[in-house]
Amino acid sequence: MKFVLSILVYLLPVVNICAQDVHVLLNEANRLEYVPDEKASFKKYTEVLKISPGNIFALNKCSELCSRIGQREITNTKLRSDYYKAAVAYAQAALKIDPKNSEANCVMAIALGRSSMSKSGRDKIDNAREVKKYVDAAIAGDPKNFKAWHVLGRWQYEISNLNALERGIVKVLYGALPPATISQSIVSFEKARVLRPEFLLNYYEMARAYDDNDNRAKAIAYLKLMITLPNQTEDDPAIKNRAKALLKDWE
Repeated sequence: MKFVLSILVYLLPVVNICAQDVHVLLNEANRLEYVPDEKASFKKYTEVLKISPGNIFALNKCSELCSRIGQREITNTKLRSDYYKAAVAYAQAALKIDPKNSEANCVMAIALGRSSMSKSGRDKIDNAREVKKYVDAAIAGDPKNFKAWHVLGRWQYEISNLNALERGIVKVLYGALPPATISQSIVSFEKARVLRPEFLLNYYEMARAYDDNDNRAKAIAYLKLMITLPNQTEDDPAIKNRAKALLKDWE
């Protein structure tokens, strides 16, 4: 017994040092994300995982950042695919720790949704079904998860815009997907906006939905508001440029 206690006393300072290291690394990763320097932030989160492999917050952030970084790899499709695969792997690791964790389900939905953009036909439909499963679990775990509501809005928007071939595949393989309309997507985007008014990407996607729903005035108003908001992520300058291009076309 004394030997066991001596071992515990000897290890205690090491555990404390590791805990302090994790705290410092998490703070630095967060700071770098909002510089913004998402690749550097991602690297810091991976350092956290070397010390604490089961840190679900770091796993979720690694997944989310891989999805965002991967989307910006426009010319190198292999690298983009690798980032998306990593995003899924980090999300899977988080879900093994806590299958009901809202953020883990959300980042899985994001990773699958991003990878769906480069797919077509059956692969796209298979991913769509999985995205819906995970985003529903994310919202069930935390109804105030603004990213989950945004992902749901995007899912509803994309499903409502499936082409005839894709709808045929759905009918043959599955019978039907859950119903999704532009109006439903707007409701979800609005919920995300209320929960996080500074989330720029949500305004852009919501504006497209409003325009498709024959409400261009509302779409223009949201884009103009979005352009005035401060950048939050490394993607935001590009999102604002896309919004300005839409405004030029619409006005």
